[in-house]
Amino acid sequence: MELWIFATITATVFQTARFMLQKQLSMGALSTGGATFARFAYSAPLLAVLVAAWLMMSGTAFPNISARFWIMGAIGGLTQILATVCVVALFRARNFAVGITFKKTEVILSALVGLIVLGEGVSTLGFVAILVGLAGVLLLSSAPEAQGSLSERIFTRAAGLGLASGLLFAISGVTYRAATLDVGSDAPFLRAAVTLSAVTLMQFTAMALWLRVFEAGQIRAVWAARSKAVWIGLMSLCGSLGWFVAFTLQTAAYVNALGQIELLFSLFVSVLVFKERLSAREGIGIGFLTASVLLLILVTR
Repeated sequence: MELWIFATITATVFQTARFMLQKQLSMGALSTGGATFARFAYSAPLLAVLVAAWLMMSGTAFPNISARFWIMGAIGGLTQILATVCVVALFRARNFAVGITFKKTEVILSALVGLIVLGEGVSTLGFVAILVGLAGVLLLSSAPEAQGSLSERIFTRAAGLGLASGLLFAISGVTYRAATLDVGSDAPFLRAAVTLSAVTLMQFTAMALWLRVFEAGQIRAVWAARSKAVWIGLMSLCGSLGWFVAFTLQTAAYVNALGQIELLFSLFVSVLVFKERLSAREGIGIGFLTASVLLLILVTR
């Protein structure tokens, strides 16, 4: 198994666990912003220690980084924060598996982002895969209990949050890959860890300032919920390292396509942990998105 494949699958396992914990906290002790901040508050210090320990133990100097590294990292960090907020907010509106499926529209949207940012074209089969995925999104965007016209059932708050998170995650994936490529080192793990550490520190600072100004009391709430929130940070650290290692070794489109295996893990959590049921329409929508992912994987081989 290639390293980027192993790293991606490992990342999806930890990410599913993190989203499960974030959903539990967002439904009780923390606001959407607080649940989002928890992942940075408890992972940023761990990452800083990890990078320092790596450099000391290996006797390696801190690698050279360019101004473009900070720009790409900042864009990726901001879009990831906004995307995570959208996903946590989405959990309040729909069940866990469907929420994760909405988020995974990033695979479809990454083709467009890649074209704009990296100049990567989309083949005819790739375009077909995008259309199949769009059909799945339209099915998922209409809640089973929804009433009214077709447009009223499709253009819902849940659909907007899901599509927004997908686009934002697609942008963050592409810009994160660009940042890792600007780290002056041949070691994939070090490039990933340095980039992730810098990004997480920026995210921690930005979210702390936001909560301090607009959501007074949430920083204290994150600390009060540390018995669970610390696990969010740990899951985030392990998952993010997996994603960054994969982005270092492979294009964002390939990594995001393989990352669709998260759908299977989210279904497992949805049914066994949250005791949620999927409607027939939601099952068909997930099927369309899964078919879209399989087509994209075949196209990108």
